[in-house]
Amino acid sequence: MNSLQNKLNQLLKSFVEKGPAGCALSVTHHGKTIVEDFVGLADIETQKSIAPDTIYRIYSMTKVVTCTAALMLYEKGLFLLNDPLEEYLPEFKNPHVYRENEKGDIVTVPASRSITVKDLFTMTSGITYPGESNETERQVAKAMHAMQQQEDDGKKMTARGMSKALASIPLAFDPGTRWHYGLNHDVLGAFIEVLSGKSFGQFLHDEIFEPLSMKDTFFRIPSDKKHRLCSVYNRNEEGLLTKNTAMDAHIQQDAAFESGGGGLLSTLGDYSTFAHMLANGGELNGERIIGSRTIKLMASNHLTEENAKNYSWNYLGGYGYGLGVRVMVNPALGGANSSIGEFGWSGLLGTWVLIDPKEKLSAVYMQQMMPNFEAYHQPRLRSVIYGGLE
Repeated sequence: MNSLQNKLNQLLKSFVEKGPAGCALSVTHHGKTIVEDFVGLADIETQKSIAPDTIYRIYSMTKVVTCTAALMLYEKGLFLLNDPLEEYLPEFKNPHVYRENEKGDIVTVPASRSITVKDLFTMTSGITYPGESNETERQVAKAMHAMQQQEDDGKKMTARGMSKALASIPLAFDPGTRWHYGLNHDVLGAFIEVLSGKSFGQFLHDEIFEPLSMKDTFFRIPSDKKHRLCSVYNRNEEGLLTKNTAMDAHIQQDAAFESGGGGLLSTLGDYSTFAHMLANGGELNGERIIGSRTIKLMASNHLTEENAKNYSWNYLGGYGYGLGVRVMVNPALGGANSSIGEFGWSGLLGTWVLIDPKEKLSAVYMQQMMPNFEAYHQPRLRSVIYGGLE
């Protein structure tokens, strides 16, 4: 075992001692897999080990795939980033914004401008996730609950259905003025369907997964692969892991919604193939997926002085935000030994991808735990990986 492999193996073992039941890591450099490691268990109850064919819920790592897919349509000249979104999704015409008036009442007023397509990529549209911190979040929560009830009554939720529901809710702020994590990339899924004339999942299959031989990446788990799905565990403060079985409605065969923001399942090998395609300038094994200049655009910092103030997870110090990805802009500020331009994202259950076209380096980490410990795990993985590069 070489020195980098050994250091990473020790790190992964330390993660499993205090965190997830099991985890996996793959590091690819200049087209060669230099580390592939599997530590711990995919299921505690059956003592099943994490293995190369283990399937994971990658949640928000789906976003990198969605934004890549949308940029493939950009390369066909089907839209421009600064186009008003309503040209493609008419439901977003004449957006309104929630404001608080001098009496403290919440009122709606016309937005200062249209949402642009780029606002969806960069999380600057004013569309939010469901929540409680502002009126938009509360209304999105209501809309999601209503859609869930319709699902229970047999009416399937679709990407376009969700887009229309979100378009009817006033925005949290004027488009372009703030960064706010939300359902933007789910709307991008509907946008891709309108432009491509295919279902979102079919487009991803035809244009990305099949050309790259990603046979285990999909929105719904096939019945003959269910036994390979990693279990999800909730960890309490004492470190006790309890199985979470409540997160899988959207991956069953009868589900219809394909979430561009968080719906995909994948394996370590499949997602590593996708990541290394991007690290390699958009081409892998003779298959050109996207242009290297478009990847450069994706991995540029698109935040402005005005909207960057709201982009704040402490462990992402030194990063800006590009077209759906974190982007390293100031390694000194982030205490990072990575390259300027290194980019990627992570997922709800602690999955993580790092892509560095400058070094032709990619790394993918998989686990399935809540809370996910991302602020502890991910910067340490980055430090050790870059420290071991020759």
